[in-house]
Amino acid sequence: MGIAKSVHSLHSEVVRRSDGGVMNTTILMSVMISFAISVVLGPVVIPFLKRLKVGQTEREEGPQSHLKKNGTPTMGGILILVSVVITSIFFVKDYPRIIPILFLTLGFGLIGFMDDYIKVVLKRSMGLRAWQKFTLQIVVTAIFTFYLMRYTDVSLTMKVPFLDGVYLDFGWANIPILFFIVIGTVNGTNFTDGLDGLASSVTVLVATFFSVVAIGTGSGIEPITCAVVGALLGFLLFNVYPASVFMGDTGSLALGGFVAAAAYMMQMPLFIVIVGFIYMVEVLSVIMQVTYFKMTGGKRIFKMAPIHHHFELCGWSETRVVAVFSIVTALLCLTALMGIW
Repeated sequence: MGIAKSVHSLHSEVVRRSDGGVMNTTILMSVMISFAISVVLGPVVIPFLKRLKVGQTEREEGPQSHLKKNGTPTMGGILILVSVVITSIFFVKDYPRIIPILFLTLGFGLIGFMDDYIKVVLKRSMGLRAWQKFTLQIVVTAIFTFYLMRYTDVSLTMKVPFLDGVYLDFGWANIPILFFIVIGTVNGTNFTDGLDGLASSVTVLVATFFSVVAIGTGSGIEPITCAVVGALLGFLLFNVYPASVFMGDTGSLALGGFVAAAAYMMQMPLFIVIVGFIYMVEVLSVIMQVTYFKMTGGKRIFKMAPIHHHFELCGWSETRVVAVFSIVTALLCLTALMGIW
């Protein structure tokens, strides 16, 4: 409580300064608080997860190098969620626009937590059944949509990249489009989480992109976008190859919810196609693989899906895949920035 009061007092003092000073301090505090929480919690939470024996089980038909990862603790997304939630609490009074983003991040994170818990603690390999997971995703997205339309001034119209001042408005169809984009982004992020540091590295770049845009446009969501950056930087200390913990669905679904919510709060869901290109390729590779397999009676397009495993089976090292996917994301984020101003 003493630390929380001190941070809140410091923030209140900052608010009395000039706008530039407030902005700079908000950014710095958001990143540093979230990073510190993630780093401090790591040595506490990871041994706890080991004691619970919530270890990852690798598929025998997958890359053989992954078999040594059996038993590595999963559900590490708890570190990300706790860091982002605590940090956001310090700023939510002065930045109410972070509420819907926090809700979608936490909502999908809890769905992921239930799925992880059932799989690794209750030892039911399927986790949540497909219809259960999808239903929960629909419910969380519906609440987010209702809040967005009822309690904010955010329009569901979408800014078109590279066309200044041009927005797409599909009328009533904006709502089903929102559901498609949110759930598609969440599941794309989930499929990206398959290599040490992959989802973390890609998403920290996407979160940095949204932070830059939020700061530049004064959208009022920068505390949570910066908090996600800090949380992921801290988490990467434990998740980079060779990982001592995996984020699990707890983290990957939460990050997908964050990306979709942040984009909608700035009317930029179309930009997900650019900055979240890796997410899209990952989920499309799975859809293509499954469809082609069923249509041809067992033939495959890729050696293995999601596509990051295909590159591994082609001889790429795990670190090379992560590096290339991260570089692609960084370049696309720079491209997307050019498409705004």
